[in-house]
Amino acid sequence: MDRKFIILLSIFIGSITIASVLASKIIDVFGFFVPAGIIAYSVTFIITDVVGELWGKDRARDCVMGGFIALVVVLVLVQFALILPKAPFWEDENAFNSILGSTSRIIIASFIAYLVSQFHDVWAFHFWRKLTNTRHLWLRNNLSTAVSQFIDSFVFVIIAFYGVFPVWDLILGQWIIKMFIALLDTPIVYLLIWRLKSAKT
Repeated sequence: MDRKFIILLSIFIGSITIASVLASKIIDVFGFFVPAGIIAYSVTFIITDVVGELWGKDRARDCVMGGFIALVVVLVLVQFALILPKAPFWEDENAFNSILGSTSRIIIASFIAYLVSQFHDVWAFHFWRKLTNTRHLWLRNNLSTAVSQFIDSFVFVIIAFYGVFPVWDLILGQWIIKMFIALLDTPIVYLLIWRLKSAKT
């Protein structure tokens, strides 16, 4: 298997798994309250667009499934760590449980939102790629990411927080920040594709 693809896949899996841990902290970004894992999660959309452009839709879907499997494994390992008895001299049990003890509702919301949005991103990127005859990468990148990020925010917030918090404020806040990050990542997508294509020749 291509070494460059393995490296990108590793970055994808590392980003999606650490995002689920960082999400336990809520941060204030320009007055919008969002999970701290938002930047790490946004990296995954860069990777799938780059992989889709260079290796095709099937490889991009492989990234999505690989990330999902990694999330399930991490969830099992975290839950196992939570139920193991602590050493008598260790005094950080409450902090550990507070950070990693996510509720089942939030975990389920993360899984569903992840699968729906990531598979949509792969499909949409290649839909626009075919429509533009492989031109205008910046347009394909931003159009696919814009809708996919909204789907992700909508599905996650509705499942995780409906009936608990005002969901539309959370949905729009997350989507706006994600889109700001997505606009900034377009040059990164171009740079990665150019660098990886150059490395192939």
